[in-house]
Amino acid sequence: MTALLRRGPAGVAGLAVLVVLAVVAVLSYAGLLPYDPIAQNPPSRFLGPSGAHLFGTDQFGRDVFSRVAAEVGNSALIAIVAVAFATVAGTLGGLVSGFYRGVADGAISGVTNVLFAFPPLLLALSLASVLDRNWFTIAVAIAIVYVPIFIRVTRGPVLSLREIEYVKAAVSTGQSRWQIMLRHVLPNITSIVVIQVALSLSWAVLTEASLSFLGLGTPPPAPSLGSMIFEARSLVFVAPWTLIAPGAVVVLLVVGLNLLGDGLRDAFDPRNRGKRS
Repeated sequence: MTALLRRGPAGVAGLAVLVVLAVVAVLSYAGLLPYDPIAQNPPSRFLGPSGAHLFGTDQFGRDVFSRVAAEVGNSALIAIVAVAFATVAGTLGGLVSGFYRGVADGAISGVTNVLFAFPPLLLALSLASVLDRNWFTIAVAIAIVYVPIFIRVTRGPVLSLREIEYVKAAVSTGQSRWQIMLRHVLPNITSIVVIQVALSLSWAVLTEASLSFLGLGTPPPAPSLGSMIFEARSLVFVAPWTLIAPGAVVVLLVVGLNLLGDGLRDAFDPRNRGKRS
């Protein structure tokens, strides 16, 4: 995969950003952060960035770098679980809808249209508000929002692929529909799914941050980029680093994932296969 990404600077840049953030998240999960992300230390409140506190401290004396590092891992976990579920469910739904047509297509398309009728953030807010608040239920709420996107993205290409000669030839040899979908159709929409995964990961990060900002994300005392940004609104003129640090990390996550998606798109593009060494 790395060899493929080297063919485009965008993919390399995105991968580099995500590797750095992944290392920070691993340090958080391993308990190797310089400070406890939720431990308060009032005498150290509002300290500016320094060697002791890379991103300074907040109004409770908590180390901002440690809190941001802990939330990177939390946001990544939620986004990955949500998009993994949405990818599997949405891609299978798109395959069945486009290949089987008929009643299956009508039922799946109907549910997809109903979900698309709601703005994504509003739907995520509604789901998060009725579910128990923990990282897994937040991931499920986000996943449900993005399942119809994967269905819509995959259904169109499947409709075209089912009419191609080699697919019709596979049907004539007696292969089952599932065998044809998995062996002949799915590999040909891999690049589309991969690009959508990268985009959805970045959207999932933003959605999780938005839910936390609105008070429906991972509950306290767990640090959250969205809740950190919300708390720092009133501190922007007193301690601007408390707002800049989590905001910059959200931007880096989204930009890194989008750049990685561009690199993967170029790597999986059939038109570039002849250019690979």
